[in-house]
Amino acid sequence: MKRREFIGLLGGAAAAGPLLSVAGHAATVQTVGFLGAVTPASHGHWVAAFSQRLGELGWTEGHNLKIEYRWADGSRDRAAEFAAAFVRLRVDVIVTYAHPMALAAKHATAVIPIVFAAAADPVGTGLVESLSRPGGNLTGLSAQNTDLAGKRLELSREVIPGLRRLAVMANLSNPGSAAENDDIQKVAPSLGIETVTVDIQRPENIAPALAELKGRVQALHVCIDALLFANRATIIASALTARLPTTVGSRELVADGGLLTYVANFPDLFRRAGDYVDKILRGAKPSDLPIEQPRKFDLIVNMKSARELGLTIPPSLLARADEVIE
Repeated sequence: MKRREFIGLLGGAAAAGPLLSVAGHAATVQTVGFLGAVTPASHGHWVAAFSQRLGELGWTEGHNLKIEYRWADGSRDRAAEFAAAFVRLRVDVIVTYAHPMALAAKHATAVIPIVFAAAADPVGTGLVESLSRPGGNLTGLSAQNTDLAGKRLELSREVIPGLRRLAVMANLSNPGSAAENDDIQKVAPSLGIETVTVDIQRPENIAPALAELKGRVQALHVCIDALLFANRATIIASALTARLPTTVGSRELVADGGLLTYVANFPDLFRRAGDYVDKILRGAKPSDLPIEQPRKFDLIVNMKSARELGLTIPPSLLARADEVIE
């Protein structure tokens, strides 16, 4: 199936009626509720990796598996509504990612197993009790966004000559985003960098906040957050207008014009989330499945943005890059 067709399927799945098992098969149909943080257009390729892995493990939609897709488009209110709907539907597993979505699912049920494909700091933000013994009904994978924030800051200093003043955009109401901001505050002084935090909790505040930063800081770091991701076009366009090189927490923001990122490989995380779902559907308890860490990391650089900002990317950094966007 082509990616465009797959994304169309994901978008329509939320409105579709129940899927039935294939005629002639007596297989029990298990239902997965998938709570997407943004839209199928932006994250459909991650879901494709998840769905493919389930297929490899013997779970086929329309035969023994049904997936109910819901997309929150960065809204916590929608996430809460969809999580409650999954409880009413009595799904067998809820799959999600990002702290606000995982928290919405956690608030909705203490019984239905929940698998998060990627969470910034699942222990530090209170989603689970520990990495080795999550406890409760949640388990999944850590994206290590807070741990990687310092690395992205080091890369910023390597690319931006004389970097001394940095703006950090975060949604401080999101514990994962707040934790990433805190990590940057700890690392920045050791690199000789002063920081100013820009707290964004409403989309309409993005452009004015970035306009005010023009001439006051030399670069921008955008913390990972569903609201900020949903409004990435505004962030990147406003940052470029303000002549601010931007380090970000996802490949998608670099593809849209951010300068660079160093981040866990999310398609791999979503594939591995399929393993968790498989184990749970076969009888495993979430509390007995340890939280796993990323195995693959990607350094991604946008050369078009570098040229537009008049920056020269060091050859040594380009040699290390996993992807260079032209």
